[in-house]
Amino acid sequence: MILIYITCREKSEARRISEHLLKKRLIACANIFPIESMYWWKDKINEEREFVVIAKTLEEKFDEIRGEIKKVHSYEVPCILKIEVEADEGFLEWVEGEVEDARR
Repeated sequence: MILIYITCREKSEARRISEHLLKKRLIACANIFPIESMYWWKDKINEEREFVVIAKTLEEKFDEIRGEIKKVHSYEVPCILKIEVEADEGFLEWVEGEVEDARR
């Protein structure tokens, strides 16, 4: 199982991306959090309020999810991070049941 960490400019964008991935059955769940970010961009340090999406899914869905995010994200270079995790057996079974199995 993996978590996908995605930063977004606005809460509405985080919700739109989450819903897009859920409707395509690429993720089982998404959590959205407000964050404060500091980062280098075009030779200067920026400070912004953003929203992060943490999406729960299966390893084999990462490439497809990354492609879908790039299609709909407003950032020129979106932050899309894959984090490998170990999950409780029951939770993993739930994720597998909710995410369309790539082997079908």
